[in-house]
Order: sequence, then structure tokens, then C-alpha cells
Amino acid sequence: MAFRQALQLAACGLAGGSAAVLLSAVAVGKPRGGGDAGTRAPEPPAWTESAQPGPSLWDSNWDRREPLSLINLRKRNVESGEEELASRLDHYKAKATRHIFLIRHSQYHMDGALEEDCTLTPLGREQAELTGLRLASLGLKFNKIVHSSMTRAVETTDIISKHLPDVSRVSTDLLREGAPIEPDPPVSHWKPEAVQYYEDGARIEAAFRNYIHRADAEQQEDSYEIFICHANVIRYIVCRALQFPPEGWLRLSLNNGSITHLVIRPSGRVALRTLGDTGFMPPNMVTRS
Repeated sequence: MAFRQALQLAACGLAGGSAAVLLSAVAVGKPRGGGDAGTRAPEPPAWTESAQPGPSLWDSNWDRREPLSLINLRKRNVESGEEELASRLDHYKAKATRHIFLIRHSQYHMDGALEEDCTLTPLGREQAELTGLRLASLGLKFNKIVHSSMTRAVETTDIISKHLPDVSRVSTDLLREGAPIEPDPPVSHWKPEAVQYYEDGARIEAAFRNYIHRADAEQQEDSYEIFICHANVIRYIVCRALQFPPEGWLRLSLNNGSITHLVIRPSGRVALRTLGDTGFMPPNMVTRS
């Protein structure tokens, strides 16, 4: 009866869309056990189409270290067949996990005339102490510290290193702050010249390719590595490592002295354990300058 009434309403001039919604509701409300045997099941709402699983977009060879990509298959011995291929794959296969700790420098004086004048503030030095204590408390055997050559990163590293005295450190220009890529959506308060994106972007991308990848095949044990640098660099690296659109880097926010933890498995899979953690700092010491 309800179905006939719906048809009559539709015939009396209901708009096509309204009639379709009404008919769909009637169909969903009908008992499954009754009615004609040939009645079709109701179609799902249109809005669920975007939620359907699609093809995977993950690039398993994102770091160009996927074992199969490192083998010249044209040189493969036809007689030995799959056994030789398996042996060669194992030769190139990563066996260890890399733990990457990305630390943003502490608060610094932003009014310095030169980069060398942009030293840490008293609060920034306290933040670095807390970050160093936090890293030391994790009880991990850190392998190395790689830090930006900019003054604020160097001073942050000096303080953190006091809490990790046996960890070697190395400075690099690749991790210096800059404009990695034009953000989307754009912002009005920060608009570098196009040439800055061109110059800084290539350098920061080089830093990503140089430092963020699965372990070398020769590495037998998991590693724990610290990189002390800058907010723009870290945000870009996180987007690239997770294969998110890199233009979205400015949508993320990082506090001074924060810890971001990336994990790179031997398979090349990447996971983000923490992003910008400063939970070890009292609220009155948390800054983002």
C-alpha cells in the first residue's frame, strides 16, 4: 500500500529528486522476507561512494631501495632460475628498522641582525634541557646526532648532547631552515620569493633523500638517530615520508624543542609514532616561535 501511495505522489508532480529519495526510503523500509522475489536490494547512498576502498597509492620504492629495483634482471642466469633471484634479493634486502627522531630547535631571539645573532633565549635553553632529559630517559642506544649548521640548532644540540655524552654528532647545511615548497593553501603572512623555493626546495629535498630511507642491507641492528633542525624542514620531511602531498606541510604545527618520531621498517613502510611532542614540558614553557 505504501509503495502505491509513493507512486501516486510521484505522479502528482513531485520533483524527480524528491521522488527518488521517497522511493528509496520506501524500498529500504520494506521487509526483506516479503514482496516479489525479483525485487532488487536498495542501492547504497551516493555519499558512500567516496568511502569505498580504492587502489593503493603507496609507492613501495619511494626511497629507490626496494630490492627488486636494484637487480638487473637482464643479467639473470636462466639456468639457476628463481633460486639465484631469491639469493640476490636477499643480498639487497634491508634487515633492520630505523628510528628517526626529528627535534625542532628551542626558542631563539628572532630580532638578530645576522643569523649568528639568533641565539637561544633563556627559556629556549631550558626547553633544550628538558628535550635532552626526555631523550635520555627513553633508554635507547642512540647512534648519532645530525644537526643543522644554523646557530639556534647548534646551541640546541650543545645542550641536548650533554645528556647524551656518548653519541657522536655531525653538522650539515642540508638541514638549514628554508622554504621547501609553496604551501597549499597559501598564507598571507609568509610569502617567500619564488627563487627561495627554487633554491631551498632542492636542498631540503636533498636532505630528505640523503637521510630518510630504509636501512642499508649491511645494517644488522635497529638504529636510533637524532636530527636537530627546523620546523619547515621537519614538516616537509614528515609529509614526504608518509607520502602525503608535500604542499600540505604548513598545515602542521611544531613547538620549540618538540620530538617527532618516524619509524622506517625494512620493507620500506613508514609510520609516524609522534608528531611535535612536548608533553614533557610544563605548559608555561611551550612555545612555537
